[in-house]
Amino acid sequence: MSIKLFSLSALPEGGAVSFPYKNQPAFAVKRDGEIFAYVNSCPHLGIPLEWQENNFLDDDGELIQCATHGALFLIETGECISGPCNGEHLQPININIIAQDVFAE
Repeated sequence: MSIKLFSLSALPEGGAVSFPYKNQPAFAVKRDGEIFAYVNSCPHLGIPLEWQENNFLDDDGELIQCATHGALFLIETGECISGPCNGEHLQPININIIAQDVFAE
């Protein structure tokens, strides 16, 4: 059964959007027309990544950044490349796009 997460119009290119997923916070990032979705939980402490709503990226918009300890994650894979969780990964969410909406598989 697919679960609707959000409408495509809520996620601009180079931006991020938060949404609930299976009773936990989650978010998605759109980069080069591709959408990457993850559970909103830093592998280091299990706390949400953003410090302001829908603000998940570093100042350059190139990496996902944890606001608490500054850990940096690759957008495409969720791998932590810097910080206390180096080498760990964000939990991905498999998604499908149907018409103008994004669904979890």
